Amino acid sequence: MFAVFQQIAPLILAGLATLLLLYLFIRYKNSTPKKKVPKDTVLIYGVGRGVAAPSGSPFPLKLETFCRMANIPYMVDHSCKMSSKGKTPWMEYNGKAVADSQFCIEHLKEQGCLDLDNDLEPSLKAQARAFREMVEENLYWTMCHELFIMHPERVARAIPYSGVKLWLATLVLGRVIRKELWGHGMGRHSDTQIWDIARRDLQALSAFLGEKNYFCGEEPHEVDCAMFGMLAQLYYHMPDSRHEQYMKEYVPNLVDFVERMRERYWPDWHERCKGRNYVDDSCKLYLPKISSSNTP
Repeated sequence: MFAVFQQIAPLILAGLATLLLLYLFIRYKNSTPKKKVPKDTVLIYGVGRGVAAPSGSPFPLKLETFCRMANIPYMVDHSCKMSSKGKTPWMEYNGKAVADSQFCIEHLKEQGCLDLDNDLEPSLKAQARAFREMVEENLYWTMCHELFIMHPERVARAIPYSGVKLWLATLVLGRVIRKELWGHGMGRHSDTQIWDIARRDLQALSAFLGEKNYFCGEEPHEVDCAMFGMLAQLYYHMPDSRHEQYMKEYVPNLVDFVERMRERYWPDWHERCKGRNYVDDSCKLYLPKISSSNTP
């Protein structure tokens, strides 16, 4: 028994040391000084730029796209600093901190920013809300299962890490997401059942979109930023996954939608992805100049 302990002791110590370094790193990130932010400018705290999309998570991409759609000045802090809820994204706007991407959007509308849905009938607003909830509270977890549980070796395609940092991120995220999947309920299903849920969600989304340019008509609305954030992750950061293959083969109108949103609101896409054309924009003021028919 003692001989076995001698063999595994270095591994245990290495693991503890790694966790300690991770803890100190998070403490350092969360203790960074406050940025100088102009009045009426959103400061988004995200997870950093992704490899093939401007964020490694659908929710920061959703919030940043909303700012572009509504022509709201914003800055992005890529330090991974967490909110009071222990999650990202979150934002600061005129000194007030707001956590959760949807609560951020609601707060901005309450503060007088452009309401992208002011021309929609209540029934269509309700449908849009229902589909957004399906995507963010259902489809999202099937994507987490596919990437972090079934194929963790593909995580490097979504986050720009390598070596020990990638290994540690995959290990920690995998354990956290496995626990969250179980708590949510999705993780209690079999892989076959989870994929069936994902497939049916994608079918429903495709049917809702139909032949329209955007989910609520021929012009973009608030729900489109949420749909784009999620589907862009699926399309660009989950290559070779069942989700991505199904999307391209059976629901190509969703692919067309992603490309349409990208072309309209992200002309600087390649500069915002961690590739050869990447330009670091951390905490730099972004003043949208993209026109929208919803703009007063």
